[in-house]
Amino acid sequence: MTESEFDLHPKASPEVIKERQALAERVCRELQRAGLPVYRGDLSGEPHSRPGVDVHVAPFLEGGVYADWRTEAELRDAALDLFSQGIDYSKPPPIVRHHKTVLNHMQAALLGILTSAGFEVEEPDRHGHGSMVHVKGLRR
Repeated sequence: MTESEFDLHPKASPEVIKERQALAERVCRELQRAGLPVYRGDLSGEPHSRPGVDVHVAPFLEGGVYADWRTEAELRDAALDLFSQGIDYSKPPPIVRHHKTVLNHMQAALLGILTSAGFEVEEPDRHGHGSMVHVKGLRR
């Protein structure tokens, strides 16, 4: 297959990526100042599996800077294993509900902390971004 046969999302320009990288570093500093464990998952080359805040830059035109809370593997894996086996969505098992509750509360905390630190943030579409926080830039 040739490259033209794939429907790849267009990437942002190098200048935009550079701006996003700088913004991501500012986000990391502010979250660290708030006492949260933070890492740049997009720069580590490792799977996104460490607990704490994974700050990463999405390089696509419609991308940006995202912050996402990661729970410890014990909680995450237990919930995701049950989820992958199929669950009754109207009455999920307690561990799945707990994992979802943790992610929802941490998303709310990240939104509040980053807003207080002067960032313009939003909750992106949950279908495509789960519990991530989209950092659009600094408030002007």
